[in-house]
Amino acid sequence: MSPSHRQLVEAVQYNCNISDARYAGNYTMCVYLLKMREYFRWEMEQDFNSSLTKDDVGRWLVEREQLWSDIEDSEYAHIHINGENHDPFDSDQINRKLINHGLVYSAGIGVKSKPHFFLGDLVRHDSLNGYNIFISSREYARDLTSPPAMSQNQTIYIRRESFKRMLWEKIETWRWSKPENAMARAIACYDFDDALDQSLENMTDNELESAILHEIGEIKAGEHLQGWQEMMSQIMFTQAEIMARAVRDHLADALSTLPALLEQQNDASIHFYMANLTNMRRHIFPSLMEAYQDWENSNDVSALQQLVEKGRTHWLQQSKQILALFNQYGDNSHEHIEQLVNNNTL
Repeated sequence: MSPSHRQLVEAVQYNCNISDARYAGNYTMCVYLLKMREYFRWEMEQDFNSSLTKDDVGRWLVEREQLWSDIEDSEYAHIHINGENHDPFDSDQINRKLINHGLVYSAGIGVKSKPHFFLGDLVRHDSLNGYNIFISSREYARDLTSPPAMSQNQTIYIRRESFKRMLWEKIETWRWSKPENAMARAIACYDFDDALDQSLENMTDNELESAILHEIGEIKAGEHLQGWQEMMSQIMFTQAEIMARAVRDHLADALSTLPALLEQQNDASIHFYMANLTNMRRHIFPSLMEAYQDWENSNDVSALQQLVEKGRTHWLQQSKQILALFNQYGDNSHEHIEQLVNNNTL
């Protein structure tokens, strides 16, 4: 690693640490400890199958929390490239400087307004129907929460390393009790028993394409929902926030993800998609799981396709109604949003 590369990595990681210092406390203790364990695995470059000792993780955790305490009130650092300083949130300008060096950078605002930063090797850069798609592999800098996919305007960032780690965590969770569910059917599409590493690679590649489809759907949804991000920042930490995110996710997937997966007859990704619906998404769209079970029993995709078409109209209308309630009631809108969503499940 050259001195300039090392300096870049240190600056990005410094900003990651500041973000973690300010926002890591938003997680429940259980989620926090699980995330810290995997963060330790990444930082120490441990294999997925390697056992982590409680003492090693514990010492590292104490040291990291002390670091966070020391820098919590610090300002985010500028990103210095080729003699120029760049605002750390100016991903477009920074990537113009890095792309020829085989690197990709991203900075954005995630769930509960937490800033995310990362720097990694660029393995693929595509332009698809006006969308600018960056796919990274090895990550040199990241924060505690490493979103595998994010979109900003017409640009989509897919983090393959983070995606692979996320998949492994889900597989490991399923293996604890091995329930007969959608996740079991997704895993059964690969040979994890006899070819674990290759199966994980194949699953990662397959689900990366689904992630791209979802991010395209997010961009399309955003074109219909002006003012959505402002609303989300005002209803943070309420049930309405969780509901609004679920509604928009359903809209994005009805616009892009599910139509493509059903047309491609990508069984593995359909199973994985259903396995990873949040409880809120299942609650507000109960007919989706019913249609999925019908497809699983009959291998007839038509009912699912019809439901997705119906959902496209339903979730767009509901998203616009949520925005209208926020515009009408402002900071007092969350109860009205909750009532709207609960009364209009599909």
